Amino acid sequence: MKEKKQKLIDITTVKFLLVGVINTLVGTGTMFGLYNCLGCSYWVSSAGNYIVGSIVSYFLNKYFTFKNHQKSAKTVLKFVVNIAGCYLVAYGLAKPVAAWIFSGFSVKTQENIAMLAGMCIFVGMNYLGQRFVVFREEKSE
Repeated sequence: MKEKKQKLIDITTVKFLLVGVINTLVGTGTMFGLYNCLGCSYWVSSAGNYIVGSIVSYFLNKYFTFKNHQKSAKTVLKFVVNIAGCYLVAYGLAKPVAAWIFSGFSVKTQENIAMLAGMCIFVGMNYLGQRFVVFREEKSE
């Protein structure tokens, strides 16, 4: 068990978190700017976050975090599927839960809270997907 825990939390985790800080700054700025400044909807704003953030994330995580230098359309496809799945689950759960818990607040407040909660759910799911599926180390024989 200790060996599995060490594999889950190591220097790769730290690098992923550093990349996450960059993605958070870029993506969150995009999301809240679209929602609060440009008046875009919850879904357009949160999707904008992940479109912009995912492009940054792909390159930083591929080369810096996971040191994956394979040139493969399969890797790109796995990355896109991982991001899309994490996004739909995280934000699909966050919105109704925030609306229920914060039912006495305005829709704008509920959706801002939902976007923050969705980000948190997304990060955990995305890390596991990128680490163990998308950029998984291939075992050499």
